[in-house]
Amino acid sequence: MSKFKTQGFSKTFKNARKGLRIVLKSERNIRIHFMAATLILLFGVVLGLGVEKLCILLLTIGLVVVTEMLNSAIEFSLDAVFHNRYSTLVGMAKDISAGAVMFATFIAIIVGLIVFVPAIMQYFGT
Repeated sequence: MSKFKTQGFSKTFKNARKGLRIVLKSERNIRIHFMAATLILLFGVVLGLGVEKLCILLLTIGLVVVTEMLNSAIEFSLDAVFHNRYSTLVGMAKDISAGAVMFATFIAIIVGLIVFVPAIMQYFGT
């Protein structure tokens, strides 16, 4: 058995928290996503969105944050393996993972518009 399989349940959570701290410290975009997510959820509560809509927003936010974290992991991994040397294939892989973040962000914007526009119109009585 490998050393990774015997680390135990609590060690797994410790490593996951460490990974979250690393990405929050090292990646500016993740911090921006977390700040935006907080504001969006507060805005949803202020507008009185139902539980279902808040859950949809949470899932959408989760999609964006997870893709951003995977993008960072891919970039760190490729930089480590290739020692920060330029490679066309490495550049393509990084561009594709960044494209995944952009796609998830576009989907989040569309979901946000679908959820918030009717709520804002109702809030202001139009």
